[in-house]
Amino acid sequence: MSNLTRYSGIPAFSGLRRDVDRLFDEFLRGNDQEGGSNVVWAPRTDVSETDARYVIRMDMPGMKKDALDIQLHDGTLTVSGERTREHEDKGESFHRVERSYGRFFRSFSLPQAADPQGVEAQLEDGVLTIHVPKREETKPRKIEVS
Repeated sequence: MSNLTRYSGIPAFSGLRRDVDRLFDEFLRGNDQEGGSNVVWAPRTDVSETDARYVIRMDMPGMKKDALDIQLHDGTLTVSGERTREHEDKGESFHRVERSYGRFFRSFSLPQAADPQGVEAQLEDGVLTIHVPKREETKPRKIEVS
C-alpha cells in the first residue's frame, strides 16, 4: 500500500527561492570588500488589494523621502532610490556588514482597473506605502433586486 502525502506547492519552492536569492545576492556582491556597499538591492515588498484600491508596501529602513523617486508611466509604477552607507571612520573594524546599500529599482505593472490619477505615496516608520485607487467603474457594486 502506498503512502499519500499532502501536496503543498508553495512551501516546496520557498527553500529553492531562498537559495536562488542568496545566489544572486552573492553574484551581485562580487568581490566588493566593503561588504556590499555597491550591491544592487531590492526592498522587500507586499502587494495587497481591497475593493477600492491596490496597496504596495515596501521596507525602506533608514531611507529619506528625498532619496526616493516614484514614477508612473504607461501603466508601470517604478520606485527607485539610493540608500547610502552611514559609515564614519572612528577606528572601528567591522566584523560583519549585512545591511544593503546602494541603488535599488522596483517596477510594478498596474492592472487595467488602476486609476493612475489618484496614486499617493507615504513614507512612515521605514515603510513606503503606495495607494493605487481603482477606477470607479471597476469597483464592485451591489445591485438591488426589484
